[in-house]
Amino acid sequence: MGALLLAGTRKGLFLLHGDENRSSWELEGPLLPGWSVFHAIRDHRDGSLQIAANNFVYGGTFQRSDDEGKTWRRAEGLRLPEDSGLKLDEVWHVEPGRDNEPETIWLGATPGVLFRSGDRGATFEPVQSVLEHPTREQWEPGAGGMCCHSIQLDPSDPKRMYIAISAAGTFRTEDGGESWTPANTAVAADFMPDPFPEVGQCVHKLLLHPERPERLWQQNHCGVYRSDDRAESWERLEGNGLPSGFGFPLALDPRDPDVAYVIPEEGAENRVTPNGRLGVYRTDDGGSSWALVSGGLPEPAWGAVMREGFTFDDSGLYFATQSGSVFASTSRGEQWTEVARQLPPILSLEAAEWS
Repeated sequence: MGALLLAGTRKGLFLLHGDENRSSWELEGPLLPGWSVFHAIRDHRDGSLQIAANNFVYGGTFQRSDDEGKTWRRAEGLRLPEDSGLKLDEVWHVEPGRDNEPETIWLGATPGVLFRSGDRGATFEPVQSVLEHPTREQWEPGAGGMCCHSIQLDPSDPKRMYIAISAAGTFRTEDGGESWTPANTAVAADFMPDPFPEVGQCVHKLLLHPERPERLWQQNHCGVYRSDDRAESWERLEGNGLPSGFGFPLALDPRDPDVAYVIPEEGAENRVTPNGRLGVYRTDDGGSSWALVSGGLPEPAWGAVMREGFTFDDSGLYFATQSGSVFASTSRGEQWTEVARQLPPILSLEAAEWS
C-alpha cells in the first residue's frame, strides 16, 4: 500500500504520492489554484477528497471531489443565522463522521463555530449548542482568530466527541452535540488574570488516541498536556526535555498510546523553531521525558509548522513547513527525508493510504 499526502497551501492543494516504502514520491498539483486550503483530507469511508478552503472573493467554504481532484463541488448556503450576530469567517478543519454515519461530515470554523452536514457535504447547518454556548462571551480570538480547529470523535462511544477552539479551550459532548462541557481542568491560560479559568485556554491542537480513546493530547499556547480520563483532568508535560512548551502541531503513534511528537517554537512573540534547529521531539513514556529526533533535518533552520502541518499513518511521520518543504520519516523520527520543497506556504498536511 502506497502513501498519499494532501498538502493544503496558500495557493491550492498539492498531492504527494509515495511508494510502499515511502522512499519515492511524485508531486501532483496545484489543484484549486487561488484557494487557500486550511485543511484537506481523504474520507476513509468513500475515498473522496474534502477540503476546508478560503478565498478572498468567495469566503470560507467546504469543497468535495469524487474523482481524485479533477472536479469539485462546493457546499451550498454555508453561513451563520442572522440573529446570532456572528459572521462566518475562515473554515479550518474537516472531520468525517463515523463509519455508520456515511452522510455525516463535521466542519470547524471561525468565529468558534461547528457545522454538521448530513448529506455528504452538500449543505451544512451550524451546531446551535456551540453557537449558543453559555460561556461564549468569555471566549477571545487568538492570533489566528477564534477558530474551531480540532474535532475528535471517540470510537468507543457514538455520542462522545471533542472540539478545541482558540482561545476558548476544549469542550466535550456526551450526547452527540446537544450540549458541551468545558474540559480544561488544570490547563493554564498564563496570559489571563486567573491562569486556570473554566474557559479561555488557547489550545493549538487536540488529538485522541485511536487505540486508547480515554487518552487525549494537546499542544497548547501554554504547554503540552495529556489526559487519561477523557479530558476530565490534564497533566502538563514540559520542563523535561522540551526547549519550549509553546508550539502548534502534534502527532501520535497509532499503535502506542505512550508515544507522541511535537515541534516546539520559541514562543508567542517569536514563532520560529528554538535555537535555530528544526526539531521534532518524541516521548516514549507518555510525556515524562522528551528527546530530540532530527536526523536529516536542515540546520540551522528557523522554520515554523502550522497546527495542521504534522500527520502520521501506520508506516510513517510527515510534517510540512510554512517555507514550503515536506519531510517524511519511517524510523519514528530518527531520520528524515525532504520529499518536496519550494511549495507555497503549507497550512496543512494529512496522510491517507492509497493503492
